[in-house]
Amino acid sequence: MLENVVFASFVFYSTLLILKMFAIAVITGQVRLRKKAFANPEDALRHGGIQYFREDPDVERCRRAHRNDMENIFPFLFLGAVYSMTEPTLLVARIHFQVFFVGRLVHTVAYLCALKAPTRSLAYTVAQVPCVSMAVQILIAVATYW
Repeated sequence: MLENVVFASFVFYSTLLILKMFAIAVITGQVRLRKKAFANPEDALRHGGIQYFREDPDVERCRRAHRNDMENIFPFLFLGAVYSMTEPTLLVARIHFQVFFVGRLVHTVAYLCALKAPTRSLAYTVAQVPCVSMAVQILIAVATYW
């Protein structure tokens, strides 16, 4: 499958996105430890007492960034894989994958660093453009077989 250069490009950017999601999970854990805000009573007890079984705004910000990634990266993984099978040109496909990747990266930084609006929503919108484009192209490709 990796002989398909479009699919190989998709795999590259998808892997970077998954690694970014892993990084957010680690960051969330580190913020929990630093802020002593644990989601489970047993974790709070292990780290100082039941009073640390609580929510924290910084931890919640990390969790929202992670959840937003799942809501957007998982559909990209499906769309990009199927789109790769429609035989797009390598240049056009790479632009789709790169724009999505950069958009999601900026979105994460904007979320975690609480950057001024509309940075985050602009990054979100930019990342959605290639997904919509891929979805339309997939539908067109599939419709030609009916």
